[in-house]
Amino acid sequence: MPFKHVLQKFNAAIKEVVIGTGDAALTLGGENVLPLYSFDGPIRNPPRVGIEFSDLGPNRELPGIAAFYAGAETLADVAKRAAEKSGASFVSLSLDGADPNGKNKSIEECVALCKEVADAVTLPLVIQGCKNVEKDGKLFEKIAEALQGKNVLLMSAREENYKAVAVAAVMAYGQKISAESSVDINLAKQLNVLISQLGVTAGNTVMNLGSAAAGYGFEYVASTMDRVKSAALAQNDAMLQLPVITPVGAEAWSVKEAVVSEEDFPEWGPVEQRGIDMEIATAAADIAAGSNAVILRHPVSVSAITKLISELIQGANHGA
Repeated sequence: MPFKHVLQKFNAAIKEVVIGTGDAALTLGGENVLPLYSFDGPIRNPPRVGIEFSDLGPNRELPGIAAFYAGAETLADVAKRAAEKSGASFVSLSLDGADPNGKNKSIEECVALCKEVADAVTLPLVIQGCKNVEKDGKLFEKIAEALQGKNVLLMSAREENYKAVAVAAVMAYGQKISAESSVDINLAKQLNVLISQLGVTAGNTVMNLGSAAAGYGFEYVASTMDRVKSAALAQNDAMLQLPVITPVGAEAWSVKEAVVSEEDFPEWGPVEQRGIDMEIATAAADIAAGSNAVILRHPVSVSAITKLISELIQGANHGA
């Protein structure tokens, strides 16, 4: 019996969120089909890939990273290199140095670094905090004010600081935010509801549902994203109809396979290649599960995932 393809149609769609300005601005979301289901309908805005670098500088102990950023001395130089040479659709600055348990850079210093990066690139800018909710709440408020007109995405608003982040970033200074939860559909929806009750309208928020490196409990990530997308489209749940962005680099480059030395495990091969492989595998799985954007660290990973998206979605849309 010949196969007869029946289109799976939904009356709902993921909201669109625009970050950046001018010709380089990009739109996340907007699809009304399940992840990668371009055979059911065109995907207007394919998943996007961003490249991440830290305010502490890229990890130049890795030969490929060192070669890629060779000659980039200042953070502005690093940002330009990432934006111009990686093929990414956006850049992401991670403010690791702001961590009170680490370098504990001042808010003023971090704001100055954000301005330096924002002035150096034309691609949309995503700014990640230091994961200290109290410091991030104060930090994002000042960054949002300093970067008015840049339409940046600030990651992330969490249950402990969402009021300060959402009010300052979106309502006061016109930026975008991500709502960060911990791989749980109920927590994600609850946070989205709380943010919406502040008066933050659709089109200003994306979701960071959390992630894990492939092989490290990733099935929880996949099942959560699947439930979120299903509820958004099949059940028309407006509180879950937000694009998903997933920072992959921190997870992929922290697991054993990406950090143990080649001397200890020679059969595993070079450390850098293992990290790239883990990053690519995790990013591909996130996109298949429903991520509208992934943030990667290695330019080789960026290139591989960008090519994958093009071949899976853009080619299918062109032929539809």
